Amino acid sequence: MQDSAVVGTRRSRIADFLRQLDPDVRTALHFDDSAIIGADLLISMCRALLDTGSDQPWYDRLESTFEEFDLSDVETGLDYILEQTQNKDVAISWLNSFKGVNYNAFALRLLGARDFKRLVDAVKEDGAIVALAVRRGLRASMPFAVAWSDAISNMTENQRKAVSKADILGLDFVQIVIMADEAFGNKFISTLPMDLTTATADDLVGWRPDDMTEIVSTIRHLVADSSVKRLERENSQLVRKIRGAKDALAHSEDGISQAANSLIELIDRILREAFTKEQVMAWIEANLPDEPGLTYPDENGVDQPNKRAEVLCFVYRGGPTAREAHEHDNGQGPSLIHDVLARVIVATRKSLQGFKHGDAGTQEEKDQLFSLLAGLEGALLLGLSISQVGIKGDKLPDNLEA
Repeated sequence: MQDSAVVGTRRSRIADFLRQLDPDVRTALHFDDSAIIGADLLISMCRALLDTGSDQPWYDRLESTFEEFDLSDVETGLDYILEQTQNKDVAISWLNSFKGVNYNAFALRLLGARDFKRLVDAVKEDGAIVALAVRRGLRASMPFAVAWSDAISNMTENQRKAVSKADILGLDFVQIVIMADEAFGNKFISTLPMDLTTATADDLVGWRPDDMTEIVSTIRHLVADSSVKRLERENSQLVRKIRGAKDALAHSEDGISQAANSLIELIDRILREAFTKEQVMAWIEANLPDEPGLTYPDENGVDQPNKRAEVLCFVYRGGPTAREAHEHDNGQGPSLIHDVLARVIVATRKSLQGFKHGDAGTQEEKDQLFSLLAGLEGALLLGLSISQVGIKGDKLPDNLEA
């Protein structure tokens, strides 16, 4: 364990308080050693994630946090946290008992008024830190919710039905996140001493369903910026295609056809520079030999990968598709999210083809193309995020090396 100075500044106030109690008193209060270690680790993790002033990426900050603990304490703490988060009934039962009148009366008699107040204050202060981390984490998921929503909007109803478990595609994740944020704020944020945390004014203002249009508009700009930045890290020339499409829509008389051509070329170039057709065929044979609709015969009767196959290989980074089977997924074929993203990009490309020569220059066409562009940017953000594909220069898996 680290010294008391570290405990006092970086760690759990609950854990700090409980360590000062007699072990028998802690047991009577239903706090064992694993709970103390878990609280310490959880608060340290939250503080690391909330440290926006650090130049380190969040995963490096977490790793630094783990280095402050003994390895056995990290294992114990993570096991306790996972047990509480995975077994909701146990966690809810504990919270209800802790907030209950009987427990409070018992703890008050056992600790006395002074120490009971210290315990309550410690719980609230730790709770405020966790609540801020949860709220920021929830809001950090919003760009991906918007990206997902925009992406699947590029699919027709029939294309959605072609995907397994298509009922999931009908869920409005944007609205779910906003409603969850509002409920979390009302139930927790508003009841905790957030002034003891690094919460900003924006952190404390809850999102409301009535504000969804404005929120989504703001987040959509973030999605577009994130998509461009990810592409720029891979190949700055690809970014010019998106910028060129937007400029064409804004300034050119035949901007719709120009924008459509730029976006089609963007999709084709991404796929072309990710993997060759030979590599895609090798990947299909190694991972999805029984998946229908991935190849077509060329003029010589030789099977070639179609666009869906190329995009699937792209979003999988040419890696394995196998995964653990569970109740809703047998582990065979592409996963839902990979399959949806592949179909979205293929559907978007097909829709863009219709604008190449049928440019009437109407506002309706521009709106449709902007919608396709938003969906494409969302799909690219998600695809690059889950695959971390290096469009140029990444080493391929052994079975795909030329």
